[in-house]
Amino acid sequence: MSSAGGPAPFTTLAVSRPTEAITHVELHRPEKRNAMNKAFWREMVECFNEIAEDPVCRVVVVSGSGKLFTAGLDLMDMAGDMLHPEGDDTARVSWNVRRLITKYQETFSVIEKCPKPVVAAVHGGCIGGGVDLITACDIRLCTQDAFFQVKEVDIGLAADVGTLQRLPKVIGSSSLVNELALTARKMYADEAKSCGLVSRVFVDKDAMMAGALEMAGEIAARSPVAVQGTKLNLIYARDHSVAEGLNYMATWNMSMLQTADVMKSAQASMEKKSPKDVVFSKL
Repeated sequence: MSSAGGPAPFTTLAVSRPTEAITHVELHRPEKRNAMNKAFWREMVECFNEIAEDPVCRVVVVSGSGKLFTAGLDLMDMAGDMLHPEGDDTARVSWNVRRLITKYQETFSVIEKCPKPVVAAVHGGCIGGGVDLITACDIRLCTQDAFFQVKEVDIGLAADVGTLQRLPKVIGSSSLVNELALTARKMYADEAKSCGLVSRVFVDKDAMMAGALEMAGEIAARSPVAVQGTKLNLIYARDHSVAEGLNYMATWNMSMLQTADVMKSAQASMEKKSPKDVVFSKL
């Protein structure tokens, strides 16, 4: 894993292993309020592609360093790509802009594609691209002082890297999604919990990180075959009909049920042991 101190360190992320099975990815530009510069968009893809292929990692926690989770897009660093796209004519400029947008979309889609569950731990502000990021995560936690802001309309554009597609699936209220996206108003922690954007609110960052790592530990203790299969099937079910989801699940489990993890887990349950007492093979 490329991380601080590793052979090819990231410049915008700090990657650590609180335990063998948990990977902690921290947005790490505190002096810039974790604003998302060009390097960030590339490094997130590299980081999560590595995590997806890591047989030891079973769950990921994403957080931000410094005073807030992220201020969103680094406008100063990204202005050149946004305001002066290359191309000899309108068609070629448009193709290049589309190519750029789809590349940036992958920065957060890679989180969703990663088979390991991803827990977002948000403190302070989660602005603009931060909302795109956390809506691609599987579980979202925040501190009492956190706020969330779909900021893009304030800089003259429609959010184009995931918020408008994922937020309606996360909170379910089209009226609230429309309000947030069209007004760029801040949503604070209590409202975020009541609408389902986050599942837990903690008094401060220390308490939240302890809670996030505890939750990650509970997930990591379960069979990785079961956990990763659950994530992938939840995402498939979100985007398909019930009938399609059931058919996909049946096809999935016709092979995945043939794992030793089922017998190990069942035996541990009958013996009233914790999942943490069971040793599962790497995946």
